[in-house]
Amino acid sequence: MELGIYSFGDVQRDPATGRRASTADAQRNLLEAIQLADQVGLDYFGIGEHHTREMPASAAAAVLGGAAATTEHIRLGSSVTVLSTDDPVRVFQQYATIDALSNGRAEITAGRGSSIESFPLFGYALEDYDALYEEKLALLMQLNALGEDETISWQGRFRAPLTDAVVVPRPERGHLPIWRATGGSPASSMRAGQQGLPIAYGIIGGQPARFAPLADLYRAAARQAARPEESIKVAVANLGFLHESSRTAKELWWSHWGAMMQTLAPTRGWSGPDRRAYDRDTAPSGAFYVGSPEEIAERIVTLHGQLGHVRQILQMDIGHLPQREFLHAIELLGTQVKSLVDAALPTGTDLPADTDLPADTDLPADTDLPADTDLPTDTDLPTGAAETAGNRA
Repeated sequence: MELGIYSFGDVQRDPATGRRASTADAQRNLLEAIQLADQVGLDYFGIGEHHTREMPASAAAAVLGGAAATTEHIRLGSSVTVLSTDDPVRVFQQYATIDALSNGRAEITAGRGSSIESFPLFGYALEDYDALYEEKLALLMQLNALGEDETISWQGRFRAPLTDAVVVPRPERGHLPIWRATGGSPASSMRAGQQGLPIAYGIIGGQPARFAPLADLYRAAARQAARPEESIKVAVANLGFLHESSRTAKELWWSHWGAMMQTLAPTRGWSGPDRRAYDRDTAPSGAFYVGSPEEIAERIVTLHGQLGHVRQILQMDIGHLPQREFLHAIELLGTQVKSLVDAALPTGTDLPADTDLPADTDLPADTDLPADTDLPTDTDLPTGAAETAGNRA
């Protein structure tokens, strides 16, 4: 089981004056966090994409490039790249460069994104929300499949055509790991399986165990499409925080989660922070992995038994969480939680033995699960609506 961190960047706030620190400081804090995560033995650090003062990680590849040269072991990736409003050629080139600088440690997690601020910023229309993503993901996959000396010719709706184009550099090991991110859509789960892509579920509310039918659907679709077993992988991204004391972790993080909710509520159409909802989400069956190292390790192992995932990453730095608290939580995840999880999940226990769909079962990309299937409450959010935090694809 791989463990790690993801972040959108978090701007600090002076507790005495309430004055907000600079967005430039947030970039340097991210680099410091990645370096520590590498030192304490974590497996992955992902940077998402937002374009706000509170979450200013708008250029993940630049920060990851700095991390590539100053870390040794940790895998570096996006969590997520909002591919709908980016250029797949540039995305591929940026992450292939990170891959070269890190000696083969770069990954891309491609999604539609958790918010829509990039659409007006880069001049894209929300009515093309789904079409943009599917076209650009298909192009990204074609670029990734090229050989060292191959060129590409391509034509689509949303980008200038390519004619015998040379796209360099090439990744260190020939190809980049590309994950498809989703917040809980059955169609996306099936599509990822059919494409042979690993899938990353952003679980930011409700009960993570309710994603089990989606993970099963994903694996069944992949196996029906005869995708290689090594490409059939599930990852999970949650909100979370650690402290030696479970009570301290929950009380400290509540204030910062509440601050984030208070800021985002007016722009996202949400209600304000609700302590009862927070307590439900930090309970053992909830979506927030907040508590002591022992508690979080036990919850990760339990979820693995339900989803069979191979990676779990936590977003901790929200609502102006002090950098020292963020770094301490990273240290606990790497030095305590990881060893407990590794002891409980020996090598070779990552993928459950699933029953494949019958060979003659048709799985079109837009098929939903049966009406009586238990699904997460945030499944298939309406296009263009004010969306929940997390990753939707």
